[in-house]
Amino acid sequence: MRASDRARNWALGIWSAAALLFLFIPVFLIVLFSFNDNKGRFNFTWQGFTLDHWKEPFRDPDLAKAMENSLLIAAVTTVAAVLLGTLLAVALTRYRFRGQGAAGFFVFLPMATPEVVLGASLLAMFLVAGIDTGFWTIVIAHVMFTVSYVVVTVRARLEGMDPYIEEAAQDLGAGVWTTFFKVTLPMIAPGVVAAAVLAAAISIDDYVVTSFNAGQTQTFPLYIFGATRQGVPPEVNVLGTMLLVGVLLLMGLNLAVQKALARRDRAVVEEPPSQPPTPAVPAAGPSAVAG
Repeated sequence: MRASDRARNWALGIWSAAALLFLFIPVFLIVLFSFNDNKGRFNFTWQGFTLDHWKEPFRDPDLAKAMENSLLIAAVTTVAAVLLGTLLAVALTRYRFRGQGAAGFFVFLPMATPEVVLGASLLAMFLVAGIDTGFWTIVIAHVMFTVSYVVVTVRARLEGMDPYIEEAAQDLGAGVWTTFFKVTLPMIAPGVVAAAVLAAAISIDDYVVTSFNAGQTQTFPLYIFGATRQGVPPEVNVLGTMLLVGVLLLMGLNLAVQKALARRDRAVVEEPPSQPPTPAVPAAGPSAVAG
């Protein structure tokens, strides 16, 4: 290997390590300061190691209620967004219909719209319609912009799937819904799970759109923003670490399932076809010799 190639490899390695370090330092600090034995209102200075904050992470009732709201909103949002987004992804990938291009454009529009504009527009819509902002307006807002991420994720999985498999199932007598539930859905299940994890993470994390449409409902990000003026309790770091670990476990489980399915598919493809038994040839008897 030439000196220039070695220098390039070292430079790329150093640059990649620096980029990863830049991304993970904030995450590391969140986990680290969940064990900080802070003495004041602010948890910004390391003062010693303790496990006391992990013993009672829901000691503050307002924080516990905010986390409960965030998890419940994320659960409802994920179910609704996955149902709508998966069916929309199938329609955009497998069918041709009038207005398909416009539908694809409007799917990507919430992803490209600034969150401030999206949140203000939704608030104006709710006020014009006379709807009081609160839990359900947050759910509607979250479903609106998480559906786009679900469609993109599931659509990528569908485009890598052989459509002739579905056509073969229908040729063998399966109806449209039978084909979807017994052929299409099992094959795109890893993509659907990945989309669900992504939608849940985005919903729990959102602050800007939620702040416009929350009303009197407080979520975990809203609680953190309000607490920064008076002092963020270390329990916030504890709950943030719990959410991080939960998302990482779900992502790891999804990857493990995808690898298991890939190994199964390779085993099916590489398995040699079974050879039919060779029919026995009767031995030549005396009569055959005589003939």
